[in-house]
Amino acid sequence: MGGQRENDGGASGDAALLRAVAAGDAEAMAALYDRHAGWLHARLTRRCADPEQVREVVQDTFVTVWRSAAGHRGEEAGGWLWTIAARRLVDARRAQERAARVTAAPLQTPDGSPEPAAAPSAEDRVLAGLEYGDVGTALDRISPELREVLRATVVDGLSTREAARLLGIPEGTVKSRARRARAELRAALAQLNPSPLGGTA
Repeated sequence: MGGQRENDGGASGDAALLRAVAAGDAEAMAALYDRHAGWLHARLTRRCADPEQVREVVQDTFVTVWRSAAGHRGEEAGGWLWTIAARRLVDARRAQERAARVTAAPLQTPDGSPEPAAAPSAEDRVLAGLEYGDVGTALDRISPELREVLRATVVDGLSTREAARLLGIPEGTVKSRARRARAELRAALAQLNPSPLGGTA
């Protein structure tokens, strides 16, 4: 496979690399890392201020890729990698919070009552929602190509152009898939939480 990997082009090159990684090719793994680690690190840094944790999440992401490349179902590699990285970040934050709860004595307010725990940020709730709860369940019910567009444009906050570059599809396709994804997600959430609006008690 050698030195021509860089010229394989976007999605098709990633697919070839992932097939090689699944076969145990360490050189392909290094090429995949070189191609994707930079943008993963940059995007994770926007969500986590701890550079050590970001480095660990990037490393954990590629360890997961090495172990599970054979299970890659053909979705865009960039979206697949980001899904893994986002979940690793959620896991790392939760582990950190658990460790902090175990090691830290309960804080108290001036009147002696326990200080309430800090509420999770909106971003933490969204990232966690990708894996847990109704949003995660609903996302699993829509097609992978629509799911990846939704993650790129809504969760990652990428522009249409950036999402198109990440996913290797035209900008017009990003827009049309985003519309379909939102409609399918609303329908899936409605099935999970049927509303009695308009009905009789």
